[in-house]
Amino acid sequence: MVSDSNQLVAGRYQLLRELGRGGMGVVWQGHDTLLNRQVAIKEVLLPDTLSPGDQERQLLRTAREARTAAKLNHPSVVAVYDVIEEDGRPWIVMELVSHPTVEQVVLTTGALPVREAADVGRQVLSALRTAHAAGILHRDVKPSNILLSEDGRAVLMDFGIATVEGDASLTRTGMVTGSPSFLAPERVRAENAGPPSDLWSLGATLYACMVGRSPFDRGDPMATLNALLTEEPDYRRIPPAMHPVLKGLLKKEPQDRVDAEEADRLLAAIIATRPPTQDLDVPEKKKGKGQGPGRALLAAAATVVLVLTGGAVAYFRTATPAEGAPRATTQPAAATHPITPSTAPTPSATEATPTPSVTRRAPVVRAWKSRDGWSILRPTGWRGALGEAYTEWTRRDGDAHLGVEAVYANLDPSQIIRDGQEALQQNAADVVNRGRRVVTHQGVKAVQWEFSWTAGEVNDARWVRPGTRYHEIRRALSIGDTAYVLSWTVTEEQWQRNRALMRQVINSFTVGA
Repeated sequence: MVSDSNQLVAGRYQLLRELGRGGMGVVWQGHDTLLNRQVAIKEVLLPDTLSPGDQERQLLRTAREARTAAKLNHPSVVAVYDVIEEDGRPWIVMELVSHPTVEQVVLTTGALPVREAADVGRQVLSALRTAHAAGILHRDVKPSNILLSEDGRAVLMDFGIATVEGDASLTRTGMVTGSPSFLAPERVRAENAGPPSDLWSLGATLYACMVGRSPFDRGDPMATLNALLTEEPDYRRIPPAMHPVLKGLLKKEPQDRVDAEEADRLLAAIIATRPPTQDLDVPEKKKGKGQGPGRALLAAAATVVLVLTGGAVAYFRTATPAEGAPRATTQPAAATHPITPSTAPTPSATEATPTPSVTRRAPVVRAWKSRDGWSILRPTGWRGALGEAYTEWTRRDGDAHLGVEAVYANLDPSQIIRDGQEALQQNAADVVNRGRRVVTHQGVKAVQWEFSWTAGEVNDARWVRPGTRYHEIRRALSIGDTAYVLSWTVTEEQWQRNRALMRQVINSFTVGA
């Protein structure tokens, strides 16, 4: 929403447009007329459920803590430029950041790889240690309050000002506020909370990076609070390398938890351990053209509205055309602007790609634009085929497949996925539902379904081999009067090593660009 009045706050900050609303107020894109720079401006509003006295105390506390947070100087902290009071409430002027949140990245592209999650954890932990040394508690560490840039920089939002942030916050007078799924037990028990409480929330956040949700999320606030007070996390879906640090951070009693120094040591050990499938013969190289376009596009879609919620992005591990195995990634460097691929669109879906030489690798993906106006970064070297409303590419070994279907009707994405699920169950065996969720695809609501299945004897697709176990992501979205279904399928045993390429390709799908 664009401000009708282009209101000036404190005679200096111009409100340009509303970016979003949360439990604590409104975030605006603004312009600092004095320094001539773009900023984010948070207009603090408190829930009506608080008494006038509680509202006044909270506003005073928010202003005081925001001024304290403005003194922090850390690469993983969103800068607070100014705190002003107008119309009887604080306005917080912050750095304008345009990267997606960890929550959005996980919901859109799946769990972060272990080493990437550990790197995010170390950066957030470093920010917390700096804040704690200054006497500042964050109180609401969670995936939606962390930004992750294209070059791997993790940024924690809302130091000292997130006490009543979040849609699922506790608002009853006398209770601690925050997101129930990531609250430390001592805060729920209304006990004194210190730095260990933020470390607990960091542990729950790292857990969510692995499985997409807090270890204690039960769908209902009270059931969630009961779970975090009485139950232990389920680590069966967590990679073993992450167990020591998570178990250390998620101890019920704050005095039993690992401290920040030990947590940092454990996370550093994870990063230092190369996975056995790593391509050891590929030298680490700086980020260049053709790398990471999926996250860049996600960042562009997320844009500055994420100032309201925070978030993060990690590196893509790009893959060789022959096997889809991950390349080595570089350690985070100074922030850079996202770089888009330099390869030109190919004229047809069946164009062959030259075999890369020993000294020069071919691009992992190449841009392809359809005759109907949509485009995608398709994997290099895959065989393509065009149909009336269906375009597909199959890897040469037949173990991986990409499909884009255009449905020329504005259908509900949820219904498209449900219909597809029913059709699959008629021809496939041992279908395992791995989750269906709403995601954001370049600013558009989409529904994504992840599942595994075994091909039956009767199949319409030529690339499917009967008896083979497949793992698939299917995403449905509607743009204008056309619905699109994107599908990425690989054999089950190759799923993990192809995840990064899948994210890059699926997230690159664009209509009319």
